[in-house]
Amino acid sequence: MGLYSRYILPRVIHLACRAEPNMRQREKVVPLAKGTVLEVGIGSGLNLPYYDARNVTKVWGLDPSDELLAMAEKAAREVAFEVEFVAQDATQIPLGDNTVDTVVMTYTLCSIGETARALRAMTRVLKPGGELIFCEHGAAPDPSVRWWQDRLTPVWKRLGGGCHLNRPIPALIEQGGFKIQRMETMYLPGWRPATFNYWGVAVHGSLNE
Repeated sequence: MGLYSRYILPRVIHLACRAEPNMRQREKVVPLAKGTVLEVGIGSGLNLPYYDARNVTKVWGLDPSDELLAMAEKAAREVAFEVEFVAQDATQIPLGDNTVDTVVMTYTLCSIGETARALRAMTRVLKPGGELIFCEHGAAPDPSVRWWQDRLTPVWKRLGGGCHLNRPIPALIEQGGFKIQRMETMYLPGWRPATFNYWGVAVHGSLNE
């Protein structure tokens, strides 16, 4: 791991993800979580203040970055529920089958390498009837914006820890074994190639078959 990836990138990610429009999105979706929660890509713990402690009993925080998890540990001291961190990537979730009530994923799918494998790992640990709560940036509907997303992504992902500007978020979620129950989309304020957001709730696809 280079000096940029270890020391600079975690701070860049933290600052970018705590932008006010992104925090407003977190405030919309994170309180929907309930029971035992797996947060995939917990990063620096920006979601932790938004969980409803009346409805959440424990949060497992998964992230491959030790540096970001060190930041998240500080945030965890301020919440009224148990938080346990796991330094692991999303394709290898070290939890048993059917063990969590909710999976939360915010601004994470853009940078996961093997998206289908990771999402199927999430379906494995999710209890029957459990929900995936997601909020992600991705492919824009406007051809002019998408043109820039496609051309900038090769450079952007090298600088941004694997972040893709142009991922088709709904298709990836459903290819990973989930069925989206409800979803909203919009551009957030800011640079349009990076601000088209998808957020909503999905369940295991087999429940709808």
